This record gives sequence, structure tokens and C-alpha cells, in this order.
Amino acid sequence: MKYLFLILFCGLLCCCNNESPDVGKPVDPDFLPGEIKPAASIDCFAGAYYRKAVSSKDKWRGINAKVVLPQVYVDPDRPNLAKPGDFYLDNFSIYLGGNANGQETDIGLTWEVIRLQNGNLSSNCVAFRPFWRTTTYDGHGIGWANADAQNPNYHFYPGDTLILSLILIEDKMVRFDVIGQGRIAHKHFSVDIECRGFTKLGSAEYKRVNAIDQTGNEGRPAQPTKAKTIGTEWLETNLLRLDGTEIITVPMHSRRYTDMRCPLEKHIQITASDEDRKIGAEIINILGTP
Repeated sequence: MKYLFLILFCGLLCCCNNESPDVGKPVDPDFLPGEIKPAASIDCFAGAYYRKAVSSKDKWRGINAKVVLPQVYVDPDRPNLAKPGDFYLDNFSIYLGGNANGQETDIGLTWEVIRLQNGNLSSNCVAFRPFWRTTTYDGHGIGWANADAQNPNYHFYPGDTLILSLILIEDKMVRFDVIGQGRIAHKHFSVDIECRGFTKLGSAEYKRVNAIDQTGNEGRPAQPTKAKTIGTEWLETNLLRLDGTEIITVPMHSRRYTDMRCPLEKHIQITASDEDRKIGAEIINILGTP
């Protein structure tokens, strides 16, 4: 009997020692099996006031969000003297984007001029208009473009509700859509953009950004300003992920992104309930002067 007990005990011990290290480990319900979690923190890039939510670098294939556009306020003491008209050194943007193989993309809406019915450009910025920019990759130069300034279906205003979508549709090509909601449901902008760093089988990160950009100040400390944006309301945010051979959609909840508030947290005001955080929803104010 003594020897039988020893054999059984040794067998049980060997079995336990051969178990997978994941056996018995609690499953984290906020993440998919094998999903890479985002970084705890990322250093700010100087030159602007912004709030960025950025995913891990994983099998992500896109991002979409529903957003209410904010009210914007310039600093009258910071005119842009290099441009004729009523322009300022602070500008406002709301955009998606990502990074794959070192190629960065910023794709969304920026506060811009429009072309008036008389054919002239407005003498100041009056509407959000789609834009896209990409960094150099594989010999392909830096890209920058705007949607048509004349088409009123591409002009969006504070208080408008939109669905923004950025999806990898094939190797080296992403599609950006802006779809109006409610009273502006007739407005729709779509463009396919070459992004050579992004591939279907590669890894990528995706982001959602609110910013007060500063003309000619990239890479330098953010300049003091009284400019501000009030009431950007993200109603939901989702990430698209390659799961086997299928693309699935998951909420970009608060544990699925690195929370960046730059240059300092005091400039970024965020309001969100526990339920909001589960679906990537929040209200954002950006204040140059808190």
C-alpha cells in the first residue's frame, strides 16, 4: 500500500509539472485570447495640445467611431500673419489613424476654409473638412491631401454627428469614410489611400485623436494659447481585428488603449461614466489655458 501511494503521488506530481503554464490562469474578460495589451504609457510628441487613445500593435485592421463635433475657439492674440485673412496659429483637428511598419497615418477632419458660392475661398476657417497625411515608406513620399473645398457635402460643423471609419481594405490600401447622421445623413465622404506599410497579415496600431495643432511648431514645446475645443462627444469607438480568416469588431474600451493627454494632463478634460468607458465613449475638452 505504501508503494502504491508513492507511485500515485509521483504520477500526480509529474502530471502537474507537465501542465501548460496557462492552465488555471484566470481569463481576462476584457481581451480576446492571444490579444496583445496596450502599453501602460507613451511619451508625448511635442508641438500640440492633444488627447490620443492608441491601441496595442496587434492584428488590428481598422477603427471606427461615432462622434459629435465640438465647438472651437481661437486665441485672437495668436494671428497667423503669414496668411492673408483671419487665420490663427492654432488649428483644430479630430482624426483616426495608425502605424504599421513605422508608417504613421493621420486621417480625419481639420478646421479649414471652404469655397463660397461666389467661387472665392472663405477668409477664415469655418468648417471641418476631411484630410489625410502619411509618412514616407518604401520609397513613397509623404502624402497630404484635403477633400474638395467646394463640395458642401464635405463640410462639417460643430454639433454635427458623424461616423468615422478607417479600414484596411487590401494590402497597402486603407479606406476612410465620413458618414453624416440625423439631419446631415445625406453627407458622405469616402477615399481610398495608399499606405504601403499596412498589410493584411502584418501588425498595426490604430488611434483616435483630438488636437489643437500649432502652425510651424511641430517637435517644439506647445506654445501658450487661449485656444480651446469644447464638447467633442465620442459616442462609441470600435477596433476591427483579424480573427482567423474573419474580421471581427470589438469595443475600444478603456483597457484597450494607451491614454495620452499632452503636453500635460491639466489641458485635457474628460468626462466618462463606467458604462461609457466600456464602449470607448467620452466627452473631451482641450484647453490651451486650463
